[in-house]
Amino acid sequence: MKKIKILIKIFILLILPSLANAKDIPASFADLAEKLMPSVVNISTTQTVITSTNPFPFQFPPGSPFEDMFKEFGTPQKRKASALGSGFIIDAKGIVITNNHVIQDADDIIVRVNGDKEYKAKIIGADPLSDLAVLEIESSDKFTPVKFGDSDKARIGDWVIAIGNPFGLGGTVTSGIISARNRTIGLTRYEDYIQTDASINQGNSGGPLFNMDGDVIGINTAILGQSGSIGIGFSIPSNNARLVIDQLIEFGETKRGWLGVRIQDVSKEIAEVEKLDKPRGALVASVAKNGPSDKAGIKAGDIILEFNGILINEMKELPKIVAQTKVGKTVDVKIWRNKKEITKKIKLGRLETSEDFLLSNKKEENSNFKIETLKITVRLLTTEDIELRKLPSNTSGLVITNIEKDSPINYLNINNIIVEAQKKKIQSPQDLEKIINDVLKSSEKTMLLAIYNNDNQRRYIGVKLD
Repeated sequence: MKKIKILIKIFILLILPSLANAKDIPASFADLAEKLMPSVVNISTTQTVITSTNPFPFQFPPGSPFEDMFKEFGTPQKRKASALGSGFIIDAKGIVITNNHVIQDADDIIVRVNGDKEYKAKIIGADPLSDLAVLEIESSDKFTPVKFGDSDKARIGDWVIAIGNPFGLGGTVTSGIISARNRTIGLTRYEDYIQTDASINQGNSGGPLFNMDGDVIGINTAILGQSGSIGIGFSIPSNNARLVIDQLIEFGETKRGWLGVRIQDVSKEIAEVEKLDKPRGALVASVAKNGPSDKAGIKAGDIILEFNGILINEMKELPKIVAQTKVGKTVDVKIWRNKKEITKKIKLGRLETSEDFLLSNKKEENSNFKIETLKITVRLLTTEDIELRKLPSNTSGLVITNIEKDSPINYLNINNIIVEAQKKKIQSPQDLEKIINDVLKSSEKTMLLAIYNNDNQRRYIGVKLD
């Protein structure tokens, strides 16, 4: 009997610490939601969109004498388009955080606070690379702010709530848990998402993800699923976001560290050849001339193992860590060269003023491609196009930006979207050109295109190629 009592005492001593650390399942989120609601805002924007619509309930066939006569009716027209999103207040003066894609290219921004009062807002700063934006409400009123929590302390399985404006239904509260950490889904350059099963839908973008202390640990940004929430949503961790937000508030722009290298994964085969203990680090594929790494003596073929005291396990970790480091700081970088570890001191440059960055931005801005055979000019469909036109989230294709008079598809309109050719999805101009070349080599020389017209209706058209 005495032994049994001793065992019971030992069991209690072992289990008590774990019970103390465990958090009870919330009986209700009502008190927390009531406290946080005044700090979450609904955002609506308007922007000017150029479209070309056919005023007639039919299409003139190619070569019709009426086609040129009424061509002027198909000239591009300006119209106003609206979009919805969410945000949250971090300063009593009315500083609001949201996603860049919520306010990008907006002519007017209206912020609705606490479900009823509306204010105009202006953009303090925005960053497409992290998909973050800072707004300021144009009012002398005092607002109720929330504060950021430490997202690094957020654990898989922790309870969270999301508040936002899904489908325009403002003040919507949903709950769930943190499903995963450190997710990358290919949306932005710097990704380290918190995954949650709290219901997030279109219109939740830019809204906060709260922990049970009422602190913001994430900014809801993306979902998986075409028609709505399927329990897989993604939030930018607050610790990552704060670095960008602080810079946008102070400077109106970002100032990211820059190494001046192009990198790639270290494969198992590369690790074996280089006599590295295992695949790790980031392999330097090339070095920008006169960049920070070039000046420090980094060479193509080096493997970066450690940056400023932080081990680099995977290549994708390095860009994020470098970007978060202060411009002008001198850091120790450990590299693997000639089967041994050496250290280089590198003074970081600024990404936004680097030649590589400016050139890549120029390419993005000048993203029109001429499809010679069809005599049209196109650009890549963007996530902003998809949201604005309410297309399925996995849509890819080419937006028509110009159509020549003698084009075989001159009965289409500017801003029509080519999404398929010969029943194959189009993801780049090269995809379309390859299919065109294959069709030209065939005996029939007829191509089947799938398009979205400017009413966002999906249609198939047949095109005879010469």
